[in-house]
Amino acid sequence: MALKNKLGLTSSADLAREEERISKKKAAELFEKNILNALPAGTFSTLQVIHKYLFEDIYDFAGKLRKVNIAKGNFRFAPLTYLEAALENIDKMPQSTFDEIIEKYVEMNVAHPFREGNGRSTRIWLDHILKTEIGRVIDWSKVDKEDYLLAMERSPIKDIEIKHILKDALTDKIDSREIYMKGIDHSYYYEGYTMFKVEEL
Repeated sequence: MALKNKLGLTSSADLAREEERISKKKAAELFEKNILNALPAGTFSTLQVIHKYLFEDIYDFAGKLRKVNIAKGNFRFAPLTYLEAALENIDKMPQSTFDEIIEKYVEMNVAHPFREGNGRSTRIWLDHILKTEIGRVIDWSKVDKEDYLLAMERSPIKDIEIKHILKDALTDKIDSREIYMKGIDHSYYYEGYTMFKVEEL
């Protein structure tokens, strides 16, 4: 059964295909229209703008806080009762060094503020902080899917692995269209979306 969507699709496979096609195109626009450059780095309000932009043509909840508790495997994301307080705390976390930025990213992942599309929007948010604060972004094409997902799973308890994996993939090509677009394709691949290449949309 597919998540309720604006496209009227009831098949999960059809929804996954359209979600990838539409939101990847919107992700490319974020770069092409310089939308991120005008936004403050590291705030939940900026993550909301990113999420809304990616998914507003697909879901009514785009950019809005989730209204349900969610889990992935055995891991339960921040319960609704604490979600708003958690996001306020994340906004206040320091972000002047690589380690601080990744710690903030890990906390935002634990918060998982949206019903769907958290990983994809939060990776764009992370790169925006890295670019603004330390003049680097991640070349996601150098980040192995299994290594990344395992490290993220462990990150709430121990974040040394995710820091190591992402540090090894840092690049100073912060305005490279190729790095950004390849990054979007990789980000979607981590979540199992591989039907479209962003440059072909």
